[in-house]
Amino acid sequence: MDITDIKNESSKATQEELFSRILNIKKEDFFIRANLHTHSKFSDGKEDFDSLIQQAKSLGLQHFSVCDHNTVEGYKNSKYIKSPILIPGVEFDCFFSTSLIHILGYGIDFMSPEIDKICTKNKNETKLDIIRLFHSRHPKDVIETIHKAGGIAVLAHPCCCSVLCLDSLVKRLKTFGLDGIEVYYPYNRHRGIIKFHSRKKPFELAEKYNLLKTGGTDEHGALKVSKYS
Repeated sequence: MDITDIKNESSKATQEELFSRILNIKKEDFFIRANLHTHSKFSDGKEDFDSLIQQAKSLGLQHFSVCDHNTVEGYKNSKYIKSPILIPGVEFDCFFSTSLIHILGYGIDFMSPEIDKICTKNKNETKLDIIRLFHSRHPKDVIETIHKAGGIAVLAHPCCCSVLCLDSLVKRLKTFGLDGIEVYYPYNRHRGIIKFHSRKKPFELAEKYNLLKTGGTDEHGALKVSKYS
């Protein structure tokens, strides 16, 4: 077994551990003990990266992730990187099938050269929607890269995907290697306005295609605890 095989085996083990960890998070835990989708000042959030982790710990969260747009710089600079509640994450902008979609990567090696290649080097591409739209990626490439970096790939806020048939989109993403779908999501702010599908649809598709169910508040400010409903 060469070094590549060893790395592949290690990544597979890490992915399986993370899959099991998220699988064991119950629906009633989301937003109270688990929040896997937040943003810091490293993208379009208002809070410092480490402040979010401190807030998460103070609120009693057991599973927490900061998923900044197209960057993992927060993780590279954090003093809380070894916190047991933390699951490294990132949110990549992708364009596919007439829709701007977001792919979340969890459990990634944020120092991975593969991840670095698809992360932006332009600060505006972490903040401004219109600039991010014109610098989007193909989901197949993103999903493959997330897997190479030892992570799992999840479709974010699926009800906001502007496609006629969400089932067809998810089915196609599954062929690319999609691992999960964000089913626990509040759909507030602008996400409540640009919602094209019912909130029950992601649950149905997760069951149909055997996808991991994840969730988060997509908080861009200070953290709050509220039961998912």
